[in-house]
Amino acid sequence: MYERHILICAGTGCISSGTISVKDALENELKKHNLQDKVRIILSGCHGFCEKGPIFIVYPEDIFYCEVQAEDVPELVEEYLIKGNVVERLLYKDPTTDMAITSHDEIPFYSRQKRQVLRNCGVIDPESIDEYIIRGGYVGLENALKMDRMGIINEVKSSGLRGRGGAGFPTGMKWEFAYRSPGDKKYVVCNADEGDPGAFMDRSVLEGDPHAVLEGLIIAGLAIGSDEAYIYVRAEYPLAIQRLKTAITQAEEYGVLGENILNSGANFKINIKEGAGAFVCGEETALLASIEGERGMPRPRPPFPAVKGLWEKPTCINNVETLANIPLILRKGAAWYSTVGTESSKGTKIFALTGKVNNTGLCEVPMGISLREIVFDIGGGIRDGKKYKAVQIGGPSGGCIPEDLLDLPVDFDSLTAAGAMMGSGGMVVMDEDTCMVDLARYFLSFTQSESCGKCTPCREGTKRMLEILQRITKGKGEPEDIPRLEQLAAAVKDSSLCGLGQTAPNPVLTTLRYFRDEYEAHIFDRRCPAGVCKELLSYYIDSELCTGCRACVRVCPTDAISGERKEPHTIDETKCISCGACFDRCRFDAVKTK
Repeated sequence: MYERHILICAGTGCISSGTISVKDALENELKKHNLQDKVRIILSGCHGFCEKGPIFIVYPEDIFYCEVQAEDVPELVEEYLIKGNVVERLLYKDPTTDMAITSHDEIPFYSRQKRQVLRNCGVIDPESIDEYIIRGGYVGLENALKMDRMGIINEVKSSGLRGRGGAGFPTGMKWEFAYRSPGDKKYVVCNADEGDPGAFMDRSVLEGDPHAVLEGLIIAGLAIGSDEAYIYVRAEYPLAIQRLKTAITQAEEYGVLGENILNSGANFKINIKEGAGAFVCGEETALLASIEGERGMPRPRPPFPAVKGLWEKPTCINNVETLANIPLILRKGAAWYSTVGTESSKGTKIFALTGKVNNTGLCEVPMGISLREIVFDIGGGIRDGKKYKAVQIGGPSGGCIPEDLLDLPVDFDSLTAAGAMMGSGGMVVMDEDTCMVDLARYFLSFTQSESCGKCTPCREGTKRMLEILQRITKGKGEPEDIPRLEQLAAAVKDSSLCGLGQTAPNPVLTTLRYFRDEYEAHIFDRRCPAGVCKELLSYYIDSELCTGCRACVRVCPTDAISGERKEPHTIDETKCISCGACFDRCRFDAVKTK
């Protein structure tokens, strides 16, 4: 009998920070002190607080250690496991109070969340089906096997679950379309092609709780009358793929997958298809083309995949997070599930919280929570005492929400009304030093480069929009550029073939809607208010701060700076190319922008 369990995060983020070396050092240290039979090491999935990894939690005391390295392990074993003294320097410290927090549950990043889909991530060994079963795994499948197909579908419809992949289409309704479509063969597809920059929600679920996704897939198959599924996962997720394969093998050994599932007479097979990293393959019809061996490009709709999908057979496509909700609904019931969230957006949503916040990582919150609560309570506020400016939500095709909408509830309909969208769950927080015109340029450059090129509005329209934004950020904007952007955005939005093209203008439209003054400053004043666009910056040297150290002179590529040693220097604006080298090099903050 083990006296203690130590959970070490073994998600991709923590592994890259040194989890394996920490685990090896711990095994050696436990053997050294003859504790290997008293302390069990568990490599868990992602805990979500990725910037604090490797994360190391000791149970039953629930002591949360973070940023643990191999060289810290001897001290942890000696001081805590043997002597019982908490190693305070490895505890989490609140960024606002600098107070050390001992327990995992007391850290605001975790205490303000509602972890339903992530209930097992960071808690169980993701490569153990037994641990998944102990926590209620496959009970939902057992319940589904006792129901008829429309019974399963009606339960999902009653729960109010909407797709978590971006569009928010009612899941039960999608299942019913596929169920009612005639066909001798039907397919279920899991969309795990997570292509948004900075997004890692699906990856973390696959790595931390793969059996939940498998169980959701099997239940979906039972509901629509399918006996085969594909998981389309990008090849850049090798750990997720490895754990999925392990989970599939275990599920087949336990009889919950394969032939005659749990002696019910139902059969189900799951295949893994590795994607090559094309952003467009996150669009469901492009994904189907890729599975079929074709180039990943969208297809006109209708017919929709539920009617004519994979190999022209009825196909139901859901993303990872949507499927991971299904076992909960079938285990605890639609009535229980629908108690969380808002009237039109039930359950929880996982977000990858990144950008200029103190606490970055993966968080799961109830639908209807405000942006303010996510940014300031869970995220811990803006770094370095800066002022909040906006949050870009919904991935590269999402919209930017300004400060006066911080109390906006995070649900499908409220975000859409504000010009943004839920998307798959990317959330990038920006502070006062962010140029919103440059931000729109950045995200549009991503969507433009990832355009498959099949339809003219997306291929040509985003390119023209990007050219205008590039011109504006270089100080060459024209007064007519703002109405041009609005006209082009409307054309791309209304006439692109797929959802990715239709939403590509969102960052431009929302920044024009909420931050038009920044566009006008760039165009009319030839000025970047945030001081980001270098071509719009002019530099000068504050004579009261300059020490005459000549560091700026040595890095200036155009010999624009002059002055005697130990005397204030000056910049010749006719020679200056605004490269910013002097600004970056000055140790006395004497180089200023205007």
